[in-house]
Amino acid sequence: MAQHSGNEHEHEHENQHEHEHEHEHEHEHEHESHGSLKSYVIGFLFSLVLTAIPLMVVLNHWLAGTAAKVVLVGAAVLQFVVQLVYFMHLREEKKPRWNLLALIFGLIVLMTIVGGSVWIMTYNVVSH
Repeated sequence: MAQHSGNEHEHEHENQHEHEHEHEHEHEHEHESHGSLKSYVIGFLFSLVLTAIPLMVVLNHWLAGTAAKVVLVGAAVLQFVVQLVYFMHLREEKKPRWNLLALIFGLIVLMTIVGGSVWIMTYNVVSH
């Protein structure tokens, strides 16, 4: 068995202490990367406006048919972007962009499910 000298033991202790300090420092940066109260309030206000606009369009019959649908879909897409930017902090993410990759994968799954459902409902021979 090898014997450790006092200096080696002290060196290992210092390396462990430095690693713990770096780990604490990383958590501080993770905490700082989240949004401020101001960004959350801005995101919340955008969300309220993007919810109120289509609601008012539909309830007051300001638009009908395709125009109303365009407003609804446009507001939904903008609402999605607001959620990503202000609440999920997608723009603040460092490399690698795991949240972005998970989002893209989720969108592919969603489009596959919706597209497949529409395909089945359109071309289902049994229901016709």
